[in-house]
Amino acid sequence: MAKKNDNKQIKIKLTGSLIGASEAQRRVVKGLGLTKKDQIVEHYNSATIMGMVNKVPHLVTVVD
Repeated sequence: MAKKNDNKQIKIKLTGSLIGASEAQRRVVKGLGLTKKDQIVEHYNSATIMGMVNKVPHLVTVVD
């Protein structure tokens, strides 16, 4: 069973432009709650969120 990271939050920043991105990539970014370039959102560190970040690594970065 996977280890649960209790209350550990990560900050995700949209660093790339969505111009030229596929529709699936746009949906992933929107699902993360990002709409504007250089916007930062906080999410709990979970497998679901990290999977979404790994789908679009060229568009987002994890800020510490």
